[in-house]
Amino acid sequence: MPRKFINYILNKLNKNLLLIFTRNPELGKCKTRLAAKTGDKIALDIYKFLLNHTVAITQNLNADKQVHYSVAIRDNDIWSNNIYHKKLQNGKDLGSRMMNAFKQGFADGYKNIIIIGSDLFDITTTDLENAFDHLLKNDFVVGPATDGGYYLLGMKKLNSSVFKNKDWGTNTVLKDTLNNLKDEKIKLLEAKNDVDYYEDIKDIDAFKPFLKNIKND
Repeated sequence: MPRKFINYILNKLNKNLLLIFTRNPELGKCKTRLAAKTGDKIALDIYKFLLNHTVAITQNLNADKQVHYSVAIRDNDIWSNNIYHKKLQNGKDLGSRMMNAFKQGFADGYKNIIIIGSDLFDITTTDLENAFDHLLKNDFVVGPATDGGYYLLGMKKLNSSVFKNKDWGTNTVLKDTLNNLKDEKIKLLEAKNDVDYYEDIKDIDAFKPFLKNIKND
């Protein structure tokens, strides 16, 4: 039986939801740490490249999909209204915004919910399919980022502690999150490198066209 058909049936039975958190792509307001090396224009171009990659790996995933915008919902953008349900992030910090998205998803009847950002080049459709598969046997799935954060978080029940008392954007987030989940049934995925700094992408061929005029220190 084809994998796509199996995943389609599993989604209908398990009510899978993928949350995609994204920043509105505006000059000088996204990838600011990367921009410190590349400049705002190149950082924006790279972020748009990453957004298109995220669309490519999620648009055919057998799960309901929501895009949560940071500033304003855009109707005519790369996120097709026929594929993605569009929402605005709600909360005073990243933790509360993620918690509110999970809370609403469970209130809407979803059983397995996964959240990702929109700036990870290493992630694939298969990675997302496997993460949902792991939620069949575990209550939580975490994808560690090499910078000490995480690139993916999956739940089949709400644990609000993982969203509280975190120094978001620092290398303590993963450690503190795993400590919150130490008594839970959890699956750790392969560590991946998200894109925050020039050093994260300088040796990756896909980014070289953007960086051809950037001098290495």
